[in-house]
Amino acid sequence: MKILITGGAGYLGSVLVGALLRSGHKVTVVDNLLHRTHGLFQYCVEEHFDFVKGDARNETLIRDLVAKQDVVIPLAALVGMPACERDPQGTVSTNYEAIKLLNRLRSTDQRIIYPCTNSGYGTKTGEVHCTEETPMEPISLYGKTKVDAEKVLLDSPNVVTLRLATVFGVSGRMRLDLLVNDFTHRAVTDRSLLLYEAHFKRNYVHIQDVARAFCHVMDNFEKMEGEPYNVGLDDANLSKLELAETIKKYVPELYIHMADVGSDPDKRNYIVSNEKIGKTGFFAQHTIDKGIQELLKAYRMLPQTGLANA
Repeated sequence: MKILITGGAGYLGSVLVGALLRSGHKVTVVDNLLHRTHGLFQYCVEEHFDFVKGDARNETLIRDLVAKQDVVIPLAALVGMPACERDPQGTVSTNYEAIKLLNRLRSTDQRIIYPCTNSGYGTKTGEVHCTEETPMEPISLYGKTKVDAEKVLLDSPNVVTLRLATVFGVSGRMRLDLLVNDFTHRAVTDRSLLLYEAHFKRNYVHIQDVARAFCHVMDNFEKMEGEPYNVGLDDANLSKLELAETIKKYVPELYIHMADVGSDPDKRNYIVSNEKIGKTGFFAQHTIDKGIQELLKAYRMLPQTGLANA
């Protein structure tokens, strides 16, 4: 199929493009290169890859590009609480208004696979699994805009949404401001971690498994259409302390300190069930342990600046 990916030069897109090309699809990426990344250079040799420099909010550009596609994957977004709080107007226009624009411009025959976030579940007890039926109660601007965009799309035909767990792993456009990536980086650079609300939990998923999930939807769209699906590791509903202790297995000199006072501005606390997508035949495969070992290798080659969203 012919696929358009907005924001495809980012952390996820730099991996997803390769997965889709290997599956035989034709991929066009539009991206404004906000982070000046080079994660897509490796695909320029591919006949079925194309790149357009532009903004997902540009109606004229998006209208022309969408008209040529079978599937649209809208990755363009301001991601993470700090980046969104720094530019709330840009967050709303990119994460929400651009999705409404895209949905209006496409024909009802064209498919959309949309990455939402299970951070939309907000702050629960951390004891009861959130399913796709659990009310979405996002606590950040990022979460709110993603959840609002998902609602718009699920009210439209030919849509599948994936509620992604906190992603980890190595990408051509690396990010350090994701929890597993961040904790592992601090472990090897500072040899210490200061944990606020160490018992707060969330779910995790490797970036390669996220790319596999999109390919799975491409192959099973008809039976998955019209529904949201949680995407994460079944055995990775971990507290911050459990994550830190897992990293310590590979960085034994890591010192973990749990703060008695203070708080983390990110108050997410929930565990997630991935049973629904499992019933369609998809299961995440990359464990937290393997991801940490992968990150430790990558951090030996890491430049020192420019790899966080804010």
